[in-house]
Amino acid sequence: MSALNQYLDLYRNHGDIIDTHSAPAINVLREAAYDALKDKKLPKPGSDNYENADLETMLAPDYGLNIAKLDIDVNPAATFHCDVPRLSPHPFLVVNDTFTADAESMKSVPEGVEIGSLREFALKDPETFSRYYGKEADLNNPMTALDTLLAQDGFYLRVKKGVRVEKPLQLVNILQNGMPLMAVRRILIIIEENAEAKLLVCDHTQNPELEFLTLDTVEIFVERNAEFDFYNLEESSVKTQRISTLYLRQEADSRVVIDAMTLYNGTTRNEYYCRFAGENASLRLLGMGIEDECRKVSTYSRIDHAVPRCHSDELFKFSIDEEAKGAFTGRIYVAEGAEKTEAYQSNRNLVGSENARMESKPELEIYNDDVKCSHGSTVGQLDPLQLFYMRTRGLDEATALLLLKQAFMADIIDGVRVDALRDRLHLLVERRFAGASSACASCAGCKNELQ
Repeated sequence: MSALNQYLDLYRNHGDIIDTHSAPAINVLREAAYDALKDKKLPKPGSDNYENADLETMLAPDYGLNIAKLDIDVNPAATFHCDVPRLSPHPFLVVNDTFTADAESMKSVPEGVEIGSLREFALKDPETFSRYYGKEADLNNPMTALDTLLAQDGFYLRVKKGVRVEKPLQLVNILQNGMPLMAVRRILIIIEENAEAKLLVCDHTQNPELEFLTLDTVEIFVERNAEFDFYNLEESSVKTQRISTLYLRQEADSRVVIDAMTLYNGTTRNEYYCRFAGENASLRLLGMGIEDECRKVSTYSRIDHAVPRCHSDELFKFSIDEEAKGAFTGRIYVAEGAEKTEAYQSNRNLVGSENARMESKPELEIYNDDVKCSHGSTVGQLDPLQLFYMRTRGLDEATALLLLKQAFMADIIDGVRVDALRDRLHLLVERRFAGASSACASCAGCKNELQ
């Protein structure tokens, strides 16, 4: 029996509760999601684009879902033990799968910006909501369909036409419960014409001894001549599993940076589907993962150059050590007629032990001759000549290795266009490579948990 069946049964038996605690504009897509899932078989590990992603195993446990929206005692201050800077005076919070904010947080929202509960936005302005919600998210993707079937709330950001938000905004996703929990979250971001904004999303687990699963779907719409930076920092626990799918649609002359960094995790599956819908748009897609113990990370990306004269630059880096496993599959698609496309993709990986495993599969699919495209992949160890050179300068081996690993990740961190966050990330990566334990992670017994 597929692990999906328990969630299909949940919807059939308790769909009225799910709908009651959500909004009609969200509920309207549930039946289509159910139909997409009812005969679906999840891809097996080792199948195309799922080299080490075992969705069946990730979904199989009997997680609780808080579909009745019972109150959960949570201490937001604890989320900042990881030492991530507060970029906003009052960060916005999603506790498990429910948006929460106090009066001071809402007062801090800049003029011309709407921030808040996805559910509340769908109730307040269903016409605008329905123009965007579910329009990029693909129900043929089983994880997107499952999210659409069960999501009741989440985070909503709209930056109105011509508004430029000077200070970065910050969203903190908190996992907190007294028993194992699955949090189904949805994020909808709309950056209107000529608008600019930056958003940092931090993922944290407050109960590292409990098992959690987060299922996220993010839809981002960046309209003509708009600019948007989306940074995602994952600092969870070894018992936290994450399945995240991001959809991006860019209109003409828009500029986007997406930079995702996994410092501490258990098992992570990230997917990125990025589409150019207007000419002269640009995208930088960056990501990194530091994996040791028995952690796992799997990344899939597809950048769709559907129109001419767009530019994409993609770089993912991973450090895989001890018993950890990593996988990357990236596809650049250039449609017929998309002339003057420039698309570059690179995946570089450090493998630090005999038992660590990394699989890399960069791909180009091009139906036009008038393009500049390249892709490449490297999997290897640190250069022994570089290590030798640093040892001749008086550094001990541990310090030399630490500095080389930091340097390896530097260009991912330097892609962050927020000074305070970039500086702090350099420090956090240094601590991570030095062996520091996350404030919200516990590695005890992880080999038994993730096998």
